[in-house]
Amino acid sequence: MFPYQDSGFTTWDLADHYGPAEDFIGEFRRRLAARRGPEALADIQAFTKWVPRPGPMDRSWVEENIDRSRRRMDVEALDLLQFHWWDYSDERYLEAMGHLGELRAEGKIRHLGLTNFDTQHVKKIVDEGHQVVSNQIQYSLIDRRPEVQMAQYCQDKGIHLLAYGTLAGGLLSERYLGQPEPSRAALTTASLSKYKQMIDAWGGWDLLQELLVTLRGVADRHGVSIADVAIRYVMDRPAVAGVIVGVRLGIAEHLEDNARVFGLELEPEDVDEIESVLSQSRDLYKTIGDCGDEYRR
Repeated sequence: MFPYQDSGFTTWDLADHYGPAEDFIGEFRRRLAARRGPEALADIQAFTKWVPRPGPMDRSWVEENIDRSRRRMDVEALDLLQFHWWDYSDERYLEAMGHLGELRAEGKIRHLGLTNFDTQHVKKIVDEGHQVVSNQIQYSLIDRRPEVQMAQYCQDKGIHLLAYGTLAGGLLSERYLGQPEPSRAALTTASLSKYKQMIDAWGGWDLLQELLVTLRGVADRHGVSIADVAIRYVMDRPAVAGVIVGVRLGIAEHLEDNARVFGLELEPEDVDEIESVLSQSRDLYKTIGDCGDEYRR
C-alpha cells in the first residue's frame, strides 16, 4: 500500500464485508504512523460501507456495527460511511439513516453516503431530511444508466457520485482488444463474470471490440492506455467526484498506468468518436432499471 500512497493514491474504498479490508487499513495506518510519524495519517482517507440485513435498526445495534469498523480501521471517526440497503419495501433504512446521522453528529462518522441506491430512494432519503454527500454506483462506458436521472438529481442536490465498475472488471483494457469472446470458464473472477453479463446486455462482444479499437486510437493520440481513457471519460461526467479502480494487491496492479489518468484531457473529437460507438448499444436503463436495480431483482 505504501507505493500507492507515494504515487498520490491516498483514498481507499472498502466495506465491512470485504474480508479483512478494514483490518488492512488499520494495519496500514499503524505502520504509516510508525514509519513517518502520526502527522502522515492526515494524508490518507478510507471509505467503508455498512451493508446490514434488513431488520430492526435499534440505535445500539447500529452503533455497535459502526464501532466495530472504527476499531478494525483504527480510527476515531470513519472518513465516509456508505450505507446500503437490500430491500426498499422494508423502510427501516430510514430509521438506520437517522441513527447514522446521530453518530455523525457525535463525531464517530465524518461524512455519510450511500451505495447502490436508485434515484427514487436517494430522493426519499433527502426529502426525509437526511444529509448525504455521495452515492457509490456502477458507472462506465458500458453502463451509463446514471445519466438518465441520477447524475442530474445529485448535481442539483450537491451529492457526489463515486463510480465503480469503470473498467468492467478489466474488460475495458488492452488485454481483451482483438481477443475472441471468452468462455464462462475463462472468466476467472466474480468481477469478470458480472461485467461480461453487463456487456452481453449492453451490446455484445463484437460491439465491445469496436469500442476497444476506438479507445485504442484515442489512447494512442494521448500516449496513455485504454483503461486511462475509460476512467477519464467517467471522471469528466457531471456529479462524478471520483472513480474507484479495483486493485488485487500483489496480484494485479497497474499503478504507473493508472497515475497517467491525472494528466489526461480528452478533446471534444475524442468524446465524439467514443460516443459514436456507444450510440449503437442497447439502453440498459430500460432493460435493467436505475442504478443498483441489478441487486434487487
